[in-house]
Amino acid sequence: MTVTVLVPDEHGIEALSGIEGLRVFRHSPRLPPEAADAEVLIPDFLGGEALNLVDRLPKLRLVQLLTTGADAWAGRLPDHIMLSTCRGAHGGSSAEWVVGALLTFYREFTAFDAARRVGKWTPHTTDTLQDKRILVIGAGDLGHQLRRRFDAFDARTTLVASRARDGVHGVDELPALLPEHDAVVLVVPLTEATTRMVDKKFLSLLPDGAIVVNAARGPVVDTDALLAELTSGRLRAALDVTDPEPLPADHPLWTAPNIVITPHVAGNSAGHRARAYRVAAAEIARFAAGKAPLNLLRGAY
Repeated sequence: MTVTVLVPDEHGIEALSGIEGLRVFRHSPRLPPEAADAEVLIPDFLGGEALNLVDRLPKLRLVQLLTTGADAWAGRLPDHIMLSTCRGAHGGSSAEWVVGALLTFYREFTAFDAARRVGKWTPHTTDTLQDKRILVIGAGDLGHQLRRRFDAFDARTTLVASRARDGVHGVDELPALLPEHDAVVLVVPLTEATTRMVDKKFLSLLPDGAIVVNAARGPVVDTDALLAELTSGRLRAALDVTDPEPLPADHPLWTAPNIVITPHVAGNSAGHRARAYRVAAAEIARFAAGKAPLNLLRGAY
């Protein structure tokens, strides 16, 4: 049996070319005639606009994402179309960004760079990531990638998920956990339950000087509540995502104290496309062989 797959670019054609039983065509910049037979669609990164193609693909059975986050697609497909994420492709890069963000604060790289710009030699003792208590909310691939890296820095990691399981706390335990940690790292999907989960009450439970790291989605954090804590000087923050996003040039987050902002690039490192297509290719190979992809979203996202 032959399976027709639509991909967004030549990288996709190359990545899937070695899989027996596939016919691979680009859907961008326009749908090819073969789209009428397409059973699999790969949108581009953060390509929610490809939702417009679904109604034009009568035989579509699987949407395979190149991203781990699926908020642009979850709940928006007919029941007969499966949705598979790219879990396992970007966890390492995103974990690397989180570690770098925390080191920027603890080792005061920003302050030292400011001194460099005016020619000042300012040796002094800084803080360290060693022995810090890091609360990671989200216990999927990225959460486990983070724990492995924090172990290497002799930091102590606590994992939290929607429900407790062996080695992982449940979100219902957050009121007791937040005051006991030096930093909280957000790596959850954007869902109804996680939208604005980091609100005024959540932030108030963190100890003075704690760092809030958002590598999830912007709306997970209540921006106004975070701004209030930053402006008071009580908390610090590292944001790879914001709400709104992109962040307008006149937004007060840009000039808030104690903050590091990057433009949604945590997973966007050298080789990210190749890593994504390796996962996507494996998922589609399973589908073509009559097996369920391993990263299927089942039930509520």
